[in-house]
This record gives sequence, C-alpha cells and structure tokens, in this order.
Amino acid sequence: MAIKRMDNIGIVVEDLDATVDFFLELGLDLEGRATIEGEWAGRVTGLGDQHVEVAMMRTPDGHSRLELSRFLRPSVVADHRNAPVNALGYLRAMFAVDHIDDTLERVRARGAELVGEVVNYQDVYRLCYIRGPEGILVGLAQELS
Repeated sequence: MAIKRMDNIGIVVEDLDATVDFFLELGLDLEGRATIEGEWAGRVTGLGDQHVEVAMMRTPDGHSRLELSRFLRPSVVADHRNAPVNALGYLRAMFAVDHIDDTLERVRARGAELVGEVVNYQDVYRLCYIRGPEGILVGLAQELS
C-alpha cells in the first residue's frame, strides 16, 4: 500500500492567533508553533523564498492534525474565505464531537456561525456546518447511540 495515513490538512490564514484559539476551544491541542523559511521550503512548495508562521493542531486522539499557516513572504495571492460550500477546491474539515449543542455554544463565543441548521441524519448522526475564523468551514458530527 502506498499511503500509510493522512498526516495533516493545511489551511492558510491571516490571523494565526485567533484561529489557533478557535481550534483550541473546539477541542484540538496545540502541538507546536514554528517559523518556516528558507530555500529548502520554497523548493517543496514551489514558491521560492518564503517565510511562514505555522501552528500544528492535533485531535485529542492523536490521529489527525491540522496545520495552520500564515504567510509573511510571499504575500497571499487569493482569498477563498467567502466561497460557497460547492466551490471547486473548497476545503471543509469534519470533527466528531460528544455534544453538538455544547460545542456550538462554546465556538459561537469565538465568533463561529452556523451555516444552515443542525440536522438529524438517519438517526445515526446530528450534523452541522459552521464558519469559524477567516470563514473556515468546519463540520461537526455527533454520533447518536
């Protein structure tokens, strides 16, 4: 098998501190922060000389990560924060939560907004989409048992 696991999903943000705070409130752990720069990094991304602040967030089970990046150099060239959920290439991360209503209450205090409504999917899950900081689309799923 060629793939061993999915290591992380990366999202470019403008306000790294606020975004980290939001995902901490959601329940992720901050694994670490670093500055990435230099010729080697530009060879990986194809951007040349780059300078990026990175925060790595980890789910409590330790199996999934979310890499948040703020580019200092080169400057950001596109903004997809307000794209609708059916836009090509749009990114959404889905998280399993214990209690969707409690989670919504906590993240709303950090500025999250419900996209549609909380729905019951075949009495298996309660699901919703929220927009977090920077318009990041996040799905929440509560398993019903």
